[in-house]
Amino acid sequence: MYSDEREPYGYDAFRRTCPSHAVLEMLSSKWVYLTVGALRRGRMRHGELARKLEGITPKMLTQTLRTLERDGLVQREIFPVIPPRVEYELTALGHDLARLLDQIRTWSELHVPDIRSARLVAEENGKQATAR
Repeated sequence: MYSDEREPYGYDAFRRTCPSHAVLEMLSSKWVYLTVGALRRGRMRHGELARKLEGITPKMLTQTLRTLERDGLVQREIFPVIPPRVEYELTALGHDLARLLDQIRTWSELHVPDIRSARLVAEENGKQATAR
């Protein structure tokens, strides 16, 4: 096991060899973020998620759900009916993550005007610099 006495849980994400890099990589996917957010409201089927997550391809949704299930954030329930029905929901760990991601979403929605203004200023500054 990885251990570093200086960090609270024995992990240090700033170290190249730290296993937390794999977790951060998974969390950096916008589709992971959006899928967890969509499932926060309760169980959903694949088609419901696909409609909620505008722009996601069926293949990417399937890959994202498999990743979340593998990492213990989502559980899948298959119902023995014809045609098969599959529903997805967050685990306790997934709900814990969803609370954190909800704070990030709230922050991003609150600060969209600030970010857009900063980008416009940077764009104008870039145009002025290239005109010289």
